[in-house]
Amino acid sequence: MIVFIEKIVNLKKKASYVIDWNVLITKKKNVKNLINHLMFVMVVLANILVLLLKKIYDATYSFKEYNETLVSSRQGITFNQKELNHLNDILIPLIKEQGQSIHNAYINNLDTIMCCEKEIYNLIDLGLLDIKNQDLPRKIRYRKSPRNNNYYKIDKKCLEGRKYDDFKQFINNNPDVNIVKMDTVEGIKGGKVLLTIHFVNCSFMLAFIREHNDSKSVIDIFNKLEDKLGLEVFRKLFIVILTDNGSEFTNPTKIETNNKGKDRTKIFYCEPGRSDQKGSCEVNHEQIRRVLPKGTSFDNLTQEDINLLMSHINSYKRKKLNDCSPIQLFNIMYGSDITSKLGINEINPNKVNLTKDLLKK
Repeated sequence: MIVFIEKIVNLKKKASYVIDWNVLITKKKNVKNLINHLMFVMVVLANILVLLLKKIYDATYSFKEYNETLVSSRQGITFNQKELNHLNDILIPLIKEQGQSIHNAYINNLDTIMCCEKEIYNLIDLGLLDIKNQDLPRKIRYRKSPRNNNYYKIDKKCLEGRKYDDFKQFINNNPDVNIVKMDTVEGIKGGKVLLTIHFVNCSFMLAFIREHNDSKSVIDIFNKLEDKLGLEVFRKLFIVILTDNGSEFTNPTKIETNNKGKDRTKIFYCEPGRSDQKGSCEVNHEQIRRVLPKGTSFDNLTQEDINLLMSHINSYKRKKLNDCSPIQLFNIMYGSDITSKLGINEINPNKVNLTKDLLKK
């Protein structure tokens, strides 16, 4: 601001006359000077306006605001009442009625509990579960440890031999293999969620409604798919699956093998924070969000509703597919009998609806 004022003062010093508006107006020869002075005033006002509207970066203020946001984003809990009720239903009978420890209850229900063991203790300490410290005889004997350990929601062991580098090596060794990508689409926090399965070679996508975002529901879906399709067809469709590091995918062994212990697929994981490594899957999610925008509850939806949604999405012709639809290409590669078993039907192109009205009841 000081520099700007100094510039104005210097401009004024350069003027060889003092403005006398009456003289300027009455004498025609001074009209040019009048115009010059008016332009000078307009430029000064414009510069003042720009200066007032201009945002100045303050590193100290920005760093302080960043720290405040960082702290506030990590305060509080991320569980809603529905999720807490779900945990209560699992833990109360085991801990309060059967006298089991949290650790024992946790390891025997890994597929239905959507948080880590430490998080359960934290929820009890906060009084958010209907289990108290008095219900944990061993806990009240020990003093709280001063150490600040890092706890991970993800089971790190599941990544062994399944990292993205391992995936690239597998693809290099099997260049003609068809890749399937898997992800989750959430509705409202704690409500029903969708498991999406995307066939990269034809952009065909399946989606399945799940009550809870846990690994058991994912495993159950793959077991049902094998029952519907048979092991041979299942292996043909799901040779290799790439997914992210979500907790619902942290039991890969039960997805890779069936109940009889037979191998049926291979699971690999993207690098943390690299959703672009399954970008084609994310692009298809945009079609889902046109019908079910973020923040929409899935609780009233059934699998029949989801099949209808995916029938419309898979019947939507794509320029990148040479103006074919995903279901057309999928049927050519695998046969229309498979899509029928999966509950996906081809929709007339002129009847395809990708608006919120599709699932209005």
